[in-house]
Amino acid sequence: MNSYYLQSFAEGVLTFISPCILPMLPIYFIYLAGDGEETENEASKKKRNLVFNSIGFVMGFTIIFVLLGATATSLGSFFKEHRDILKIISGIVVFIFGLNFTGFVKIGLLNRHKGFDFKADKLNFFKSIIFGMVFSFAWSPCVGAFLSSALAKASVSDTIIEGMLLLFIYSIGLGIPFIISAIAFDNLRGVFKTLQRHSRIISIISGSLLMIVGLAFIFNFI
Repeated sequence: MNSYYLQSFAEGVLTFISPCILPMLPIYFIYLAGDGEETENEASKKKRNLVFNSIGFVMGFTIIFVLLGATATSLGSFFKEHRDILKIISGIVVFIFGLNFTGFVKIGLLNRHKGFDFKADKLNFFKSIIFGMVFSFAWSPCVGAFLSSALAKASVSDTIIEGMLLLFIYSIGLGIPFIISAIAFDNLRGVFKTLQRHSRIISIISGSLLMIVGLAFIFNFI
């Protein structure tokens, strides 16, 4: 089970650097910082807003992911007698997500995503939590690829607490670099641009890792 926790954390980090999320970070940060003129006082205020609202944003998607982990574990417990079959099915799903994520094979259904028309004007901490909850549903192809792997592990957990913890750790892997990026956003603009230029390589590496995890499930290596 310890290896599952490490894998879930890594999947959270990979979700953060995935090409569908990384290019959107400046937009998220503009929303989370709030409106205001670029005076010295306003810039300082926007910086504080960005950090605190980013924490709320992370809390929002963490709540949803942890609840999904509890649900997955409950269903997994129900099908405990079919544990091996469930792992194989989960592995196949994760492998397909990874194959699609590399871009070598495109699956139309997995490349659709829904955006929510969320009014982000004058966000505060509590509104940012709602924004984070909306985020957890809005970009299913990117988040779903790695989230499905974490949920697959949660579904074969022995207890609901373990399943919830797996998804909490996944959220931490996604949330920590998000908050760090918010704190150092002004100094990381160049880094974001560099990663965006190499988004294709990031997709291939991330997708390949997902495929490996999927195969490990199928052949019962984990």
